[in-house]
Amino acid sequence: MPFSPLPGIMTDSLTDLTPELLQEHGIRLLMLDFDNTIVPYTTDVPTKEMEEWLSAMQASPIQLCVVSNSHKDRVKVFCRARGLDCITHAKKPFSKGIRECLQKYGVPADHAALVGDQIYTDTLGANGCGVLPILIKAIDNHNFWLKARHVLELPFIFIARNRRITK
Repeated sequence: MPFSPLPGIMTDSLTDLTPELLQEHGIRLLMLDFDNTIVPYTTDVPTKEMEEWLSAMQASPIQLCVVSNSHKDRVKVFCRARGLDCITHAKKPFSKGIRECLQKYGVPADHAALVGDQIYTDTLGANGCGVLPILIKAIDNHNFWLKARHVLELPFIFIARNRRITK
């Protein structure tokens, strides 16, 4: 699989993705990063818009699974409360969690996407497994390290800027 830091699709928010857009790309399984993709690192309470998006996606033919590097129980509690499957300790950008998810759902990599806010974990991991990488803007880069990481990602975001979708 290709080692690439470039996302296949870029958008501002997870809620910009629709079942129709994903189906146009042949996607049947959408893997979701958790922190700064669904909710900020500092909370596990989603916005009303995010709750509505999750409900709408669950009612669609697209299967959802949270694939997170987190070791914290808040991911499992969040997912259980919303009827979502989750894989924690995913070790992105390595393939462990992504491969586990593909196998669990029986979906080939070319019919799956992984959406997240980080190039060095989510995008690299997705590309390495042959899954469509979707990069969104982080919900809240609330500390120095998150801001610094984003600065290091800017060259790749600039190169991939033509892959942006809009509502």
